[in-house]
Amino acid sequence: MVRVFMLLVFTITAVMAGEWKEVRYVAKVDEDGVQRVKIKAGSYYYNPNYIVVKKGIPVEFVIIRESAIIPHNIIIEMPGVSIRQELDPEEEVRIRFTPEAAGKFEFYCDKKFLFFPSHREKGMWGILEVVD
Repeated sequence: MVRVFMLLVFTITAVMAGEWKEVRYVAKVDEDGVQRVKIKAGSYYYNPNYIVVKKGIPVEFVIIRESAIIPHNIIIEMPGVSIRQELDPEEEVRIRFTPEAAGKFEFYCDKKFLFFPSHREKGMWGILEVVD
């Protein structure tokens, strides 16, 4: 019972504090021809949350999720790319894809607890901008 109460308090606090602030990162092409982006996933945020990559060049997201009991994932939908990846605490996840179309695409966590706002609504989303 105490555990459920603490989870509710934590969730309500996070909802009240959930304000999205842009943290921009422009990916560079490594020597091996891959654009690598390190992303930290935490309690209702991704850092960076605005990522700029080049079209037609492979991208690798290296995601570390901070330790917590609340589950998170990352979803990316864009032409030629459909990713839905669970994020385990303290485990590095690598996601590789090659963006085929220029534009701005949202990535987000779609988790939700009972009747509370989704993680996306609490600020756990970002923009992937693909440029020519």
